[in-house]
Amino acid sequence: MRRTAATALSVAATAALVATSLAALPGSAAAAATPAKYAVRTLHFAVDTGPDGSQKCDIIGDLYTPKSASPEHRVPAILTTNGFGGSKDDQAGLGKAFASRGYEVLSYSGLGFGGSGCKITLDDPDYDGKAGSQLVSFLGGAKGIAYTDAAHTTPVKALRVVELDKRDHAGKHRAHDPRLGMIGGSYGGGNQFAVASVDPRVDTIVPFITWNDLTYSLAPNNTDQTTGVTTSNPGTIKLTWGLLFSADGAADGVQGGQGDPTRLLGCPNFATFVCPALVTGGSTGYFQDDALKAFRHASVAHYLHKIKIPVLLIQGENDTLFNLNEATATFKALRAQHTPVKMIWQSWGHSQSTPAPGELDLSNPNPKTQYETKRVAAWFDHYLRGNKHANTGPRFSYFRNWVTYHGIATPAYRNMSHFPVGTMRKLYLSGDGTLVKSATAVKAGSQNFTTPPAGAPTTVDPVDVIGSFSDQIPNDNESDAPGTFASWTSAALPKAQHVVGSPKLHVTLSAPTAAGSQAAGPAGQLVLFAKVLDVGKDGKAHLIKGLVAPIRIADASKPVTVTLPGIVHRFNKGHEIRIVIAGASPNYRGGLTPTPVTIAGGKGQVLSLPVS
Repeated sequence: MRRTAATALSVAATAALVATSLAALPGSAAAAATPAKYAVRTLHFAVDTGPDGSQKCDIIGDLYTPKSASPEHRVPAILTTNGFGGSKDDQAGLGKAFASRGYEVLSYSGLGFGGSGCKITLDDPDYDGKAGSQLVSFLGGAKGIAYTDAAHTTPVKALRVVELDKRDHAGKHRAHDPRLGMIGGSYGGGNQFAVASVDPRVDTIVPFITWNDLTYSLAPNNTDQTTGVTTSNPGTIKLTWGLLFSADGAADGVQGGQGDPTRLLGCPNFATFVCPALVTGGSTGYFQDDALKAFRHASVAHYLHKIKIPVLLIQGENDTLFNLNEATATFKALRAQHTPVKMIWQSWGHSQSTPAPGELDLSNPNPKTQYETKRVAAWFDHYLRGNKHANTGPRFSYFRNWVTYHGIATPAYRNMSHFPVGTMRKLYLSGDGTLVKSATAVKAGSQNFTTPPAGAPTTVDPVDVIGSFSDQIPNDNESDAPGTFASWTSAALPKAQHVVGSPKLHVTLSAPTAAGSQAAGPAGQLVLFAKVLDVGKDGKAHLIKGLVAPIRIADASKPVTVTLPGIVHRFNKGHEIRIVIAGASPNYRGGLTPTPVTIAGGKGQVLSLPVS
């Protein structure tokens, strides 16, 4: 059974509302009144983008200048931009807060959004990276970039209040090299990596809730991973997130197309490859090779080796778009190449965008009352002001929603000197449908199910994008249709158990139909969905943070290793742990043909949990 038209329409109708959470993130309302310690002016910037620099674009931005800044008293600079579907206005809270702290701040609308011209290129370094680099030059005092009007007829005097560096991070002297950091979330997080990859003048970045590899973000495969979250085999398309992005991006194009009709030609307001990639992916369930190549070109993982400056990664525990595994992949890659990096896992993300009390409020950032804001302020003071006494915090911190506190969220965060944390504890998949602690306790037996035709959903998961915005989505008792899944459940826990990180599942299955069709490529391969559930004392099973691990299995005759999305979760005393392997999910395009699957219990069938 296909996803109903009513469901599709409800997602589309809600897209505009939810886009606000993507763009502005929490606290996008007007900030509370702040002392007049700065001046603000709106400017237009003429930038040249594209692989050969031949595409001209107009960018609109707000420049926040501290009243104390002058050519004699220069200050560091911060560059920031919006999340997907947003604008420069979404960063007004950051602009006001850091200008009040003595930083020159430029908040701008990214290409294709919020009054800026040209199309959305998914933070491609050849476009968004180059555009941002020219804003870096402006902050460094370059002429001929800033204007008072969109037609670029009235130039603005060169900026002479930002502190300059003698050399960039490649060791070269540059004429317009500002002391500069970047901050922003989601699409504004990916933008920072893009700019820093092409411009060694950037001194530090603070990206939060952003991606590592867009092919994993939009069509994940949680097996056959080669490096980080990147896989050797195509994944499975996210339906609802893809619908939101295409609708929201096109809406921005309609608004901007009044002044620039070329944005509506071809793929409306998107780079040319995006529309056919989404259309083909939606029908087949996976991206074709050309789309995979294009998405990866715009992915942090593709050019991460160019990032040599300090990075403070902040990722959300409530996020089905860019889950914790993406930040983990970026963190580990940066550590491996000796790039200074620290990581925070905060409570909120794209799937639940309201911070816990005492976490970052983007409308009114306050380091005295907000944990992440305190960390960010210290980070910029350390790396931009050169204050070596500013404590940048531990290597890894994560939020625990089971900790009671008042005021700033510091008590809810556990600070670690290393990552990953905890110990991997094994539970074995027994033939009788139980999870047991010892391989010797495994019993003979097997479970059989059949995946549904055309990837039709057979479970009532919260709908990605709108699930956390509606009380009408039934998600208090996770269940799959009989005959479409296999599951294994532990005994009641004798004490609470904390899981921090990515569970791993090692499983061998039998699927003769898939084994016979998989040689034809992804369309003939078996698609399954693994998920970890928390079963309460009342018997109700809860899907943790809405997180599911799709897997497209290249060879069903071989053992499969699944890296599930990372979680920070407390299984309470008396609760049970359940692992489910299902044939479908309402948020993904599943396999196209019904496929019988058998999974037998055995010593090699193991769920490993990172218990802290």
